Amino acid sequence: MLAGRKGKLIFVTVIVIMLILYILYSLTKSWAPARDTYALQGVLVDESHGYPTWSTLAAKGVDFAYLTASYSTNKRDESFANNLAGVKEAGIRYGAVHNFDVCKLATDQATLFNTTVPRDPNALPPAVKIGFSDNCKSKPNRALILSEISTFLGQIELHLEKPSILLISANFEDHYNISAAINRNMWAQGNYFVPSYTAQPWKMWTANDARTIDGMDTPVPWVVLR
Repeated sequence: MLAGRKGKLIFVTVIVIMLILYILYSLTKSWAPARDTYALQGVLVDESHGYPTWSTLAAKGVDFAYLTASYSTNKRDESFANNLAGVKEAGIRYGAVHNFDVCKLATDQATLFNTTVPRDPNALPPAVKIGFSDNCKSKPNRALILSEISTFLGQIELHLEKPSILLISANFEDHYNISAAINRNMWAQGNYFVPSYTAQPWKMWTANDARTIDGMDTPVPWVVLR
């Protein structure tokens, strides 16, 4: 009898723990920072996120969207054109993103970006996403990296006529200290906890890299503006 009661107690305890873990998981997936602290919030999307319903996202409080446009020297994001049309129709402010490849020439990457993203005076500053990747094992010296990034920025900023923002991963910043050398606004990453790895205060923060929200087929990076 005692063994039976103990078994039932263990079973109930396991169920309660699983329920608590599920609730916590659900809360983290839908979590976003308070609007009182960060009034403007939005999303970072690419072709992996399916087909966003931009009118629904606008109704759910998406103030802006950063749309991935290009990668390295030879790939355009397949969703960029449709997403660009969608955000404009929904009245959502947008900016374009390039995924920078430290193993490829900056000029070739800028050519791809500039021929993908149309000039728009109402667009947000372009974002350059910089980090280590599996496709590029090389780690060039800091002077070369800074020179190539500066070349890329100069060419896309001439095209779009506005300064860029740099989305730098923590490990890349730790290795190269980019934010101390390039005078641009910074975009930091860090789930749930405010990041502090950039040398200068960040302007944007990916606060939840997999938030679930109506209007998206898959979880999406949720970004706030400071």
